[in-house]
Amino acid sequence: MNAIGYVRISTRDQSNYSLEYQEKSIKEYCQRNNVHLMAVFKDDGESSYTFDRPDYIALENFIKRHKGKVKYLIVMDHDRFSRNLPEALTKIALLEKKYGLKVLATSEALDIDTSDPTVFIERSFKYLLANAELFRIRKRVKNGIRSAQEAGRFVHVAPFGYINRRDVSGKSNLMIDEDKAVIIRKIFHDYLRGVPKYLIHLEVRKLGYTVNGNSAVARTLNNGTYAGLVKVGADGKEPERYVQGVHQPIISEELFWLAQEKLGNKRVMKSQPKSEFFLRGIIASPCCWLPMTAGWSKGKQKYYIYYRCVKHSNVNIPGAKMHATFEKLLEAMNFTKDQVGFIKQRAQSTLGEQATEREKQNEARKKALNLVESKIDKLEQRYMDDEIEPETYKKYFKKYKSEQAQLQSQIRDVFSTNTDLLRVQLNRINQLTRISVIFKRAELSQQHAFLKEVFKQGLTFIEGVFRTPWLHPAFEHNLLTLKAKRLLFLEQPSDNFGGIPRGGAGGIRTLVQTWYKVSFLHA
Repeated sequence: MNAIGYVRISTRDQSNYSLEYQEKSIKEYCQRNNVHLMAVFKDDGESSYTFDRPDYIALENFIKRHKGKVKYLIVMDHDRFSRNLPEALTKIALLEKKYGLKVLATSEALDIDTSDPTVFIERSFKYLLANAELFRIRKRVKNGIRSAQEAGRFVHVAPFGYINRRDVSGKSNLMIDEDKAVIIRKIFHDYLRGVPKYLIHLEVRKLGYTVNGNSAVARTLNNGTYAGLVKVGADGKEPERYVQGVHQPIISEELFWLAQEKLGNKRVMKSQPKSEFFLRGIIASPCCWLPMTAGWSKGKQKYYIYYRCVKHSNVNIPGAKMHATFEKLLEAMNFTKDQVGFIKQRAQSTLGEQATEREKQNEARKKALNLVESKIDKLEQRYMDDEIEPETYKKYFKKYKSEQAQLQSQIRDVFSTNTDLLRVQLNRINQLTRISVIFKRAELSQQHAFLKEVFKQGLTFIEGVFRTPWLHPAFEHNLLTLKAKRLLFLEQPSDNFGGIPRGGAGGIRTLVQTWYKVSFLHA
């Protein structure tokens, strides 16, 4: 039996496991299980949220070239594979279905049955917690950026006219590039004198203005950074606002606001609304089973949604009626108390494992912190005794203080957030298992992914009732209720009505997989 290994660490990763440690763990796992390790792929400094990583792409190419020869993809832990719950589950399903390859963590048995609902739910919660950890990391970074902005610090790449520099305290700041600042001042003065923006752009390009695009000058005129201001974005509680920056302005604040007044009210860009025809691409025509299209039809007083057969123009179904029935269908498909109880039980178990692991990591960090603090004390003593030069002292003092601050931050974060936040998530599982609620909050692409997994062989609407030849086993416990309420008829019922989700002949992982793709966003 052949396997390949995969190890990963990101630039913001809080894992204590180095690439070398992960590789060692994978090799030992293969030796214990008498598996031949063909190759190990390493992604150093790559994000866990996407699979667009150089070595992971190389890994998939290797699998394609050796299709049928590689039976296992081994990772030390599932969060090394990904911290994006829906992407991870989709990728695992693809690898299993297309290449017959099983993704395993070193803590799992080689013969583990990945189609077992218990195994799947346990894995899903590991990915859910990894995803939550990624969101916490992002939130800390976002809060750090916001705090810096509120303090007047510009934390992004310097705009044209400035250079990114660090001040005496080591914090990022902007320094004026005088050669380019002249061009910025010309743009503002020419605009206020009435010169059209396109002519300004033509002139300043000749002077070395490198910002491209038809709206380049407009973006410059709208940038408060040039007036010594820092924009703090809206956060849901407070509106967008400007604060006085710590960097030097290129133009006066008065000049900036005069330009804003002259620009006038700009058209606000709005995001595209979610499609009103969420069943388009899912629902099939009752006459020929071809996909139905959807659109608006004008009535006497207003427009109405209709679904139409693409082949037979006389087959029309009112969208309002179909949508109302579909909402009732979703409500009746919610998980049972036993299923929710099982999910809670597995979550509680995973929470305990996570807490134990984090405590171990924190103890290691505390030992490392004590060692660093000891180094600082020794360094200061050597400096006091004139055993080292001032430059040497400054170099190592900065290094040790940086390590100390990083360790203190990690210890503080683990102590203050992890367990409490996970317990809050446990208390919200009842909400997360409400299929109808999650479906309404999901994006259109997530809704379609869910429906295509539930009604894999299609769905149609006849005489006010949805019909399908196949229903995902996770919902077969509700089949009699759905039929009694005239919400869904199974045209070719399966032989399984066990009530507990199971894996089918096609390698189905239970619907919890698709449900997680939607619900993790609201955890």
